[in-house]
Amino acid sequence: MSNMVTEIMAFVLATAGWVLVSSTLPTDYWKVSSIDGTVITTATYWSNLWKTCVTDSTGVSNCKDFPSMLALDGYIQVCRGLMISAVCLGFFATAFALVGMKCTKIGGSDKVKARIACLAGLQFFISGLCSLTACSLYAHRITSEFFDPMFVAQKYELGAALFIGWGGSALCILGGMVFFLSLSDGMSKSSSHADRRRYVYSASYMSSHSKLQNQSANGRRPPEYNNTSQQFDKNAYV
Repeated sequence: MSNMVTEIMAFVLATAGWVLVSSTLPTDYWKVSSIDGTVITTATYWSNLWKTCVTDSTGVSNCKDFPSMLALDGYIQVCRGLMISAVCLGFFATAFALVGMKCTKIGGSDKVKARIACLAGLQFFISGLCSLTACSLYAHRITSEFFDPMFVAQKYELGAALFIGWGGSALCILGGMVFFLSLSDGMSKSSSHADRRRYVYSASYMSSHSKLQNQSANGRRPPEYNNTSQQFDKNAYV
């Protein structure tokens, strides 16, 4: 029962983290223009993995999609690939977890379900690592430009999407680890229980076999042979 509750908690944590990670892809504010050292600001610049925008003092926003994927900076392309990989891995991990959990009625035997659930936990863990790497790489580029005294272009600060991505990554990693460890512990317990039953069976077999050998060494036949000799005489068929 406790193992089932642990599975449900791990599934809820990992799924919530995957939802948060997925929500960062369409989020606008990955980076926002800094107002450090500026007295009057007439516009706010912000961008994400897909477009760059500017919002004036009246609240009107003008956005422009990145014109060419090949002309993008390398870190944006890497972040795109990592975030899409994280979302895809989280989707398949959610499906595998529903099949492999003990509280569901699909998936086959307990051993097969445990293997599927362990695979789901591993996928959740890798998904969290991918999104964590993408958010950290994007944040590193922002902070390096902000603290570079030789960088004279527009400086940016960390946007809300990065913090959401970090939180979702942490939940995915935590849920995947709990999922994987709890199910691997259950598999080890079941294997040890099976080994114990095999040991008890082999011990009982050896004890009965040794009793038969002792009886034959003392010149006595086993009970079944004695009964047979009493019922059938040597002239029974004559």
